[in-house]
Amino acid sequence: MTRVLVVDDEPQIVRALVINLRARGYEVDAAHDGASALELAAARHPDVVLLDLGLPDMDGTQVIRGLRGWTKIPVIVLSARHASDEKVEALDAGADDYVTKPFGMDELLARLRAAVRRGAPVGSEPDEAVVSTDTFTVDLVAKRVQREGADVRLTPTEWHLLEVLVRNAGRLVSQKQLLQEVWGPAYGTETNYLRVYMAQLRRKLEADPANPRYFITEPGMGYRFEQRLPGVGSGTLRS
Repeated sequence: MTRVLVVDDEPQIVRALVINLRARGYEVDAAHDGASALELAAARHPDVVLLDLGLPDMDGTQVIRGLRGWTKIPVIVLSARHASDEKVEALDAGADDYVTKPFGMDELLARLRAAVRRGAPVGSEPDEAVVSTDTFTVDLVAKRVQREGADVRLTPTEWHLLEVLVRNAGRLVSQKQLLQEVWGPAYGTETNYLRVYMAQLRRKLEADPANPRYFITEPGMGYRFEQRLPGVGSGTLRS
């Protein structure tokens, strides 16, 4: 399911958006100020953000810049500001679209769908987003992991860590990048987090966690996911 983060300090607008989005099958989180929005984005990893510019603690453009420091998720601005220079400022800060209040729900939903399509990672179609090893499979669309035919229960943080590594299969992902993508832009040096959660992933997915085949540590640098199939040196996303 597509997860939407709604950021607005007007309760009526938030309520209307939440009701309409959930009725159409979206998962929705809501924040009423910029600080909460940045925290929720880091914790929940939405697929798209609907953002009001006039927030009580900071301007919406600051929220956009905060998001752009670590993620490329689509941001659609919802604002009563009509001046072209304010629209340009928001777009230059990294917004993907700008909808002026009041707006029609049908138009907003169409723009939301378009933003999600543009923001979808390459290879995210259901028949192309299953990564297989000889021990477990990862379905990036369904957000499901199976080991030897049985579902593996992962915490949200474990899943986000796994997802980043799998999407960068074969490539070294630095400690800082992992911390900022999984825990948020305020994190960059808490390497103990990575050690703890990597150990948990290995216990759940590796046949021999003490001698991992798939989740490789590059000491002092980061981690790498090596996809290995029987008789294959390194795998690719299968269709």
